[in-house]
Amino acid sequence: MTKPRIKLLDAIVGAIAGGALGLAKRMDRRRTANFAGALMRRVGPLRPEHRLGSANLRAAFPEKSDAEIEQILGGVWDNLGRIGVEFAHLDEFSVAGLGPPSPDDITYAPHVAERYRQLIASGRPLLCFSAHLANWELPAVMGHLLGARSAVLYRRPNIPPVNDLIVKLRTPLMGDLIATGLSAPVQLARLVEAGFHVGMLADQHFTRGVEVTFFGRRCLANPLIALLARQTGCPIHGLRVVRLADGNSFRGEITEPIDPARDNEGRIDIAHTMQAVTAVIEGWVREHPEQWLWLHRRWR
Repeated sequence: MTKPRIKLLDAIVGAIAGGALGLAKRMDRRRTANFAGALMRRVGPLRPEHRLGSANLRAAFPEKSDAEIEQILGGVWDNLGRIGVEFAHLDEFSVAGLGPPSPDDITYAPHVAERYRQLIASGRPLLCFSAHLANWELPAVMGHLLGARSAVLYRRPNIPPVNDLIVKLRTPLMGDLIATGLSAPVQLARLVEAGFHVGMLADQHFTRGVEVTFFGRRCLANPLIALLARQTGCPIHGLRVVRLADGNSFRGEITEPIDPARDNEGRIDIAHTMQAVTAVIEGWVREHPEQWLWLHRRWR
């Protein structure tokens, strides 16, 4: 296919994506998300990814019955349907306690609120990790709403107009967006040194990663957050939201600083620190397995 035809096709896909988001934006978020979640519960099991998710869950939870596995996967598909709708409404979310109460407030426990306030007030840069849990876009939105100067590492879509759309939508809500690539570590290190809070997802396969154990099975993790901690001396925190029982509300959480492992010379040990990060993520997933993305090849 020639380059002009590829560009035309990309432009068409970008226009369709923009139109779909515009349509979703005009609809009521909660009712539309309920519909999308119910639809995905029916459609998802017909997809080949359902078999992958089932195999992953059986390996992670060998004690669970077939019915329990299918129940979890139903929640996974429901969550994905809701995320698709919520992406168009990210600008409507707010943080409880900041401004007038709203149905779209992200709530948090009092001790978590105090932890947030102290971290923001300190003015120190932070390194934050999250995972593909609940709506994984919201932790970055929440950090930005709380007043942090923030930057987020993201994977650039292959279709340029779609990437442009994502950057246009996310930047006002999340701060600087840094695309994965060879220059990303340098860009992020500079932002940390300038006082930014830097966030990234830390639960995906990374071919050049360090080996960690996740649910008793070996896999590869991107060591970037541990490398940045070694280089900058900044603390590492885990940041997540939990989808609540109504399916449309969220609770935000941030961990205490993750204690990094150190080698005999006192430097941060990259592999063991990534194991500590992975252990936190495993704990999150065990709490709410139906909210994690079991449908990708985490173990290879």
